[in-house]
Amino acid sequence: MGNLSQKIKLRIAGVVRESVVDGPGLRYVIFAQGCPHRCPGCHNPETWDPAGGYEVLFLEILNDITVNPLITGVTLSGGEPFMQAASFAVLATTLKHKGFNLVTYTGYTLEELRDMPDEGVKDLLAVTDILIDGPFLIAERDLTLPFRGSRNQRIINIRGSNDNPTGLQTP
Repeated sequence: MGNLSQKIKLRIAGVVRESVVDGPGLRYVIFAQGCPHRCPGCHNPETWDPAGGYEVLFLEILNDITVNPLITGVTLSGGEPFMQAASFAVLATTLKHKGFNLVTYTGYTLEELRDMPDEGVKDLLAVTDILIDGPFLIAERDLTLPFRGSRNQRIINIRGSNDNPTGLQTP
């Protein structure tokens, strides 16, 4: 790992060190700070302000994740992780090399992300195992759904059916 990656900072709202509700298995969850979607009824409106939260060094967060041997996956939530796609892609790529599976939440659709010219977006998508996409829509709210808050949001197995750690099917 080069000196450049050691200096990478992420702006986050916070973390949950052990979660079973933000993806399959025992997960470490990072809440990205900043969100352009500002969905009415959002569960995390404190993450909207891109200047809010706090900065954390890449190595600090990596060390915090890897200290717990029971963690099998990492979830990037928000806010909107794709607002900091390049930095999150570096972290996610490193985590993939260490054997973690990756779930990324986004208010964008997969189609919108694929149309973005940003290389960081493409890099983060490339290491995401499961993408939960689409904005939260209060009219579609359904708290009985696994891993999402509204019926319009999709669970998309990006990595292919042979590498699906959830057993969930893409709608």
